[in-house]
Amino acid sequence: MNINVHIVAPYSSMVSIIEESIPLFPELNIGYSVGDLDNGVQQAADAERKGADVIVSRGGTARSIQQAVTIPVIDIQLSGYDMIRSLLLASGLQEKTAIVGFANIASGAQAIIDLLDLPLKAFTVTSSKEVPDLILDLKNRGYKQIAGDVITLETANAYGLKGFLIHSGKESMIRALDDARMLVGYLHRGERLARVFELFIHETHPNLIVVDERGRVVYRKFGDFGDNPLTEERLVQLGGELRTGGGRIARTFPSGDHTLTVEGTRYSVGDEVYALYLLHRNELPPAAQEGVSLLRPVDGGPLADNSPAIRRVLRHARTLYGNGEPLCLQGAEGTGKHFIADDLHRDMAAGGLLLEIDLKRIGMREVEALALSAVATVRLLHTRSVDDEGRLIAFIRGLRERRIRVLMLEEEAPNEPLLREADIALLLLPPLSERREDIPQLAHFFLSDCNQRLGTTAVKLQAAAQPFLLSADYPQHIDSLKNLIKQAALNESDYVIRLETLQKVTADHSLPAPWRTPRGTLKEIEKTIIREVLQEENQNQSRTAERLGINRATLWRKLKE
Repeated sequence: MNINVHIVAPYSSMVSIIEESIPLFPELNIGYSVGDLDNGVQQAADAERKGADVIVSRGGTARSIQQAVTIPVIDIQLSGYDMIRSLLLASGLQEKTAIVGFANIASGAQAIIDLLDLPLKAFTVTSSKEVPDLILDLKNRGYKQIAGDVITLETANAYGLKGFLIHSGKESMIRALDDARMLVGYLHRGERLARVFELFIHETHPNLIVVDERGRVVYRKFGDFGDNPLTEERLVQLGGELRTGGGRIARTFPSGDHTLTVEGTRYSVGDEVYALYLLHRNELPPAAQEGVSLLRPVDGGPLADNSPAIRRVLRHARTLYGNGEPLCLQGAEGTGKHFIADDLHRDMAAGGLLLEIDLKRIGMREVEALALSAVATVRLLHTRSVDDEGRLIAFIRGLRERRIRVLMLEEEAPNEPLLREADIALLLLPPLSERREDIPQLAHFFLSDCNQRLGTTAVKLQAAAQPFLLSADYPQHIDSLKNLIKQAALNESDYVIRLETLQKVTADHSLPAPWRTPRGTLKEIEKTIIREVLQEENQNQSRTAERLGINRATLWRKLKE
């Protein structure tokens, strides 16, 4: 191990001592220069740039260097022999003499002065800036000679006093070089140990980022990514969640052809706080496969829960889902099953993915082969379509063992053996006619959505319109209410939706008409349905694909056929 040492000698007479000491340390690469204070600091900085591992200097020069370099600085300490020799010389000069220096000189000097009863007095400074004022004061008090380091000597001479330099002997130089050898050797051993830990971390966690409290990336390692997969905005978001989330978080994000799971932890190191993020690249479940959809529920607005009927359902649903119990939400089309399922996942399992499986369109063999490493919730549709119910029961049990939550959404009652054998809790969603207390809140939300999404004018419902809404018939439940508000908003020119407008759109049969089978071949019927849904969703392909249970690529292909 080569150790590069550079000695900054504050005075030229130290050079001979350095040259005598160098042969005693053949394992060290020792260089030296002569310079005090500013010159010495510049020399030390140059030596660091050229590869020095440690700097050796003395007194005020050593203190100044410590503030300017990032490598260790060894301060040459005066030995007891150095001090006694210098003090005996100073006391024999027959003039009033003061010893001025930092604590490493002054405290030891005063102890020897007291012990040997020498006619000297020591004064301590904490900064080189204090030296001129102190020496001027000593001059006014009758002192003729000042002993200390180089700055003390130069300042004393500037004030017309005699300066006496306290020299460091060969023993002090040897001790300083020995300290440098041990210190750098210890640091190198620490670096090797740190390297062992680094190799271990890289082997077990090939992708990690360390960020300081100001959001700056101070360390990064990406074994599975070409570049940082976390944007600056996402790092800021994760940092905020860490600060408010108890110091630990886990989040999963879709990212191109894979998903990215991020585990974050806050660590305090001294006065600094750092965030460590472990990144995992996960195989993306094949969302392009027929019957499988990878969803990212967005905030769809508040759940209307003014009615006792829906409050009871939501309370039980949150308890069951929070405990990881498989849950079935049963209700007619339009009663809000999907919305409640999205809300449960968004509020309680946002760190993972939501995978929807339509069992009418995919077989159990393909379901069992799905990659689920980053999935937090599996949503099952049309369970009555499964031929081999035993395999479905085993699949649901396996999900529970892997701590993946299960949500079943059904319009009709699922098979009782499935509920019993898979231990699935059944919650019945009430029709809108049994939760009319929620109609005003739902209507206001749908009106706000039309204003934001379609640019409609109305922002409020007329008071006289409330009884009409509460007493209206909603054959498709919440979907019917949503469509009524949409039609009224589109046909209202004022800022308030009037009763007359609601009555008119209802009389014009704007509420959803009964289902009629489209004419044509299966492919033609499919295209007709896609075009109608596209029109209802204002040509938004993402929302259209989500409603149809397919991904955007499949939708685009079907539109081109």
